[in-house]
Amino acid sequence: MTRAEIARLIPHRGAMVLLDGVVAWDEGSIRCWSSRHRALDNPLRQDGRLGALCAVEFAAQAMALHGGLAGNVGAGPRAGYIASLREIACRCDRLDDIAGDLEIEARQLMGEAAQVAYSFAVRGDGRELVAGRATVILDAEAL
Repeated sequence: MTRAEIARLIPHRGAMVLLDGVVAWDEGSIRCWSSRHRALDNPLRQDGRLGALCAVEFAAQAMALHGGLAGNVGAGPRAGYIASLREIACRCDRLDDIAGDLEIEARQLMGEAAQVAYSFAVRGDGRELVAGRATVILDAEAL
């Protein structure tokens, strides 16, 4: 799956598309990869750095992509917003100094028409970097 194909299934465009590909997915989970944490044009960088909590956005895009691939978004990408983050564990200070690609895994815990919940983990250089749970409200544009 190319970045262009990913972009058709998530509500992000241009440099804000942070996923490079899909390793595997099924009805309940997705595993993606990204090299965008090293990109100098990453729009989440501040003062030349990409903080560890930016991993949440990588995970959120994996969740959105999972919804698109699993057919849960209807005719096109649905804008949503993260309503809740829980049990966030950061095991690094920043992402831009991770030499290898990131692996982003998201597992759907529950899903309804208006909201979904996932657990997620972002790994790199052979270790877990950031993990937690997120609840996402769908159809944010309608609110």
